[in-house]
Amino acid sequence: MKKLALAVAGTAAIASFASACSSGDQPSSNSGAGSASAPAPAAGASGTLTVYAAASLTESFNALGKQFEAAHPGVKVTFDYEGSSALVQKLDNGAKADVFASADQKNMDKAVQDGVIDGQPTVFATNKLAIAVAKGNPKGIKTFADLTKPGLNVVVCAQQVPCGSATQKVEQSTGKALKPVSEETNVKQVLAKVQSGDADAGLVYVTDATSAAGKVDKVDFPESSGAVNQYPIAVVKNAPQAALAKEFTDFILGAQGKAELAKIGFGPGK
Repeated sequence: MKKLALAVAGTAAIASFASACSSGDQPSSNSGAGSASAPAPAAGASGTLTVYAAASLTESFNALGKQFEAAHPGVKVTFDYEGSSALVQKLDNGAKADVFASADQKNMDKAVQDGVIDGQPTVFATNKLAIAVAKGNPKGIKTFADLTKPGLNVVVCAQQVPCGSATQKVEQSTGKALKPVSEETNVKQVLAKVQSGDADAGLVYVTDATSAAGKVDKVDFPESSGAVNQYPIAVVKNAPQAALAKEFTDFILGAQGKAELAKIGFGPGK
């Protein structure tokens, strides 16, 4: 019996040694080939990610939100699209959100100063103004100066909104003061008034006029290059979904985000 026990023990030792050698010869699952792939979504990530975004980002962010959801099963991305100044006011008032994407640096700077942003914002895109007119351009608008002609119903963004601030810069640089029939709280409202026929022309972003192709015509003007808006993005302080918020901002800043934004004319981030 003693000899049998020794034999069994010896066999077990040999098997253990062979197994150790075998596993040492196998490549690790954490080898260089594996680390070269894109990072996987956070394990067990689920719930709703709330993104506050400038109205001009609607089409691009809707598409990117669906792509992000596809890569993160169990995650729902919801958006609140408004003028950037209105979104900062909401954050200042304690509204809960995970990500803030502004249409200018000024409103993001205010959010940072007000203590509602976590970390350093990053510029992910740029945009400039264009003139939206009715299909066929019946009023024959060709330049920024044409917007000052008598009898034209022109609509712009309010001055505190990024598109309104950009409009003001163009007015100052050209010496041409507009007399709008209304000032809207976000750029989509300007576009809507042109589409409905309530306005003959409206100052919107290039991206808004491009996304509404077939509903309005776009008139570019060179002076818009002197009023380019930068679009920064950041995680909101005390975000309910902080880890997902960081993933989303990285996604927007990455190749997939850049490609989608470029489709309707956003320029690259600086």
